[in-house]
Amino acid sequence: MSVQDQIKQTVTENDVVLYMKGTKAMPQCGFSSRVAGVLNYMGIEYQDVNVLENDEIRQGIKDYSDWPTVPQLYVKGEFVGGCDIITEMTLSGELDTLLETNGVTFDKDAAEKIREANA
Repeated sequence: MSVQDQIKQTVTENDVVLYMKGTKAMPQCGFSSRVAGVLNYMGIEYQDVNVLENDEIRQGIKDYSDWPTVPQLYVKGEFVGGCDIITEMTLSGELDTLLETNGVTFDKDAAEKIREANA
C-alpha cells in the first residue's frame, strides 16, 4: 500500500485524525501541543498519527493535503487546517459547528471555557 493510500485509509476510517509531531499524550512541538490540547480538553476522540516516526508519512501528509506544515486536522476525511486555523475556528465557534454538522461528540462547556479564557 502506498503512503497516499495509507493516509487516505486513516482519514476515511476515523472520524477525527490529527497528524502531528509526537502523540496526543506527548506532543513534541508547540503547534501540535496546542491542537492536541484543544481536542483533548474538548473531549474529542481522535486518531493521532506521529509523523516523527515515519519520514514517508511526514512528507506524504504534506503532499496529500497540499499543506506545508504539521499538525493537520481531518474531520470525516476532509482536511480542516493546521494550528492557526484550528485555533481561530475554536475561538470563533466554527469548530463546534463543524463537529456538530459531522456528528462528532465533544464537550460544549469545555469549548465555551476555551473561548471565555481567550476573550
